[in-house]
Amino acid sequence: MAIASRLKDERYLLVALVVGVIAFTTEHAVLEMGQGVVLGAAAALVGTIVLASMRVAHHAEILAVKVGDPYGTMILTLSAVAVEVIILAIMMSGEGSPTLVRDTIYSALMLDINGILGLAALLGGLKHGEQPYNDNSGKTYGVMILTAMGISMIVPEFVPDDKWHYYSAFTIVAMIALYALFLRMQVGQHSYFFSYSYPRAERKKDAPDDHHEEESATASIVTILVGVVIIGALAEFMSTFMTSGLRGTGAPIALTAIVVAAISAAPEILTALRAALRNRMQATVNIAMGASLSTVILTVPVMEGIALYTGQPFVMAMTPVQTVMVAITLIAAAINLNDGETNAIEGMTHFILFATFLMLSVLGL
Repeated sequence: MAIASRLKDERYLLVALVVGVIAFTTEHAVLEMGQGVVLGAAAALVGTIVLASMRVAHHAEILAVKVGDPYGTMILTLSAVAVEVIILAIMMSGEGSPTLVRDTIYSALMLDINGILGLAALLGGLKHGEQPYNDNSGKTYGVMILTAMGISMIVPEFVPDDKWHYYSAFTIVAMIALYALFLRMQVGQHSYFFSYSYPRAERKKDAPDDHHEEESATASIVTILVGVVIIGALAEFMSTFMTSGLRGTGAPIALTAIVVAAISAAPEILTALRAALRNRMQATVNIAMGASLSTVILTVPVMEGIALYTGQPFVMAMTPVQTVMVAITLIAAAINLNDGETNAIEGMTHFILFATFLMLSVLGL
């Protein structure tokens, strides 16, 4: 009965495994069936990857409940970034666009800060009014994201092509140094920056249910690892189908980047919205801002390392439009996350920025 119950709980991962086997056995046949079928197969794989990543996020949440903040949200964001890095590495090893990494990190930032945080603050503000959180976390995340984005995606515009490998190596060291110190702060002497003391009644209301308690940490860790492997396999087939299906359609190059960012952020969106609607904005801020920081500070060194190993550089410098959107987003976040409370107006400003990002992407900008 225990095994049957476990299999029922993990049916999404089982479905993903079956889909992966089907994709493996029918890949060449599907590619010969025409563009419409290939794009349909790519869309089916995207949906399957999202379902699998939601199970990974579920088990990350279980671990998060057991260890508490700030470790909890750190586990959740790291699992999402792992999925993103795997998908990017697989897609870049094929016929990926040289701007795919840059566009994915940019899309992830827009999705996390403007999309997730904006929508969560908007809906949470409409339901609860002003929602408190620890303003130290917003300020810390903001300055770290600004520094990481500046070093890895703005300064490269001024680095000569023949010197790219020197700056790439420097970027790897800088990102690792930044993250090492941040990690020490987050789990050490400054861990209180990333937590908020809610009233006792609210803590009881949000306590984990029995189902969470029954889940063992070991089972969750194993499931996360298995899920990430399955997602990596599915991503390879998705990359092949999407590249082939979009060839010659005139679709914006950034579309693939938005898909990759959305896949990795899908579980975080649900978790952040649930937290905001329960009036726990601290978890939402940790997820949205933490995911943005982790995406930049962890994806960049891994992908730059791959570039150095293969000797094939890719474009990391943002376009003028991307730079302006990132600047507006981080300035708005610095103002909105400065007072320890969010409201619907602040949420709406970020959500409108997210809508602007989507509009610009449709226009091919």
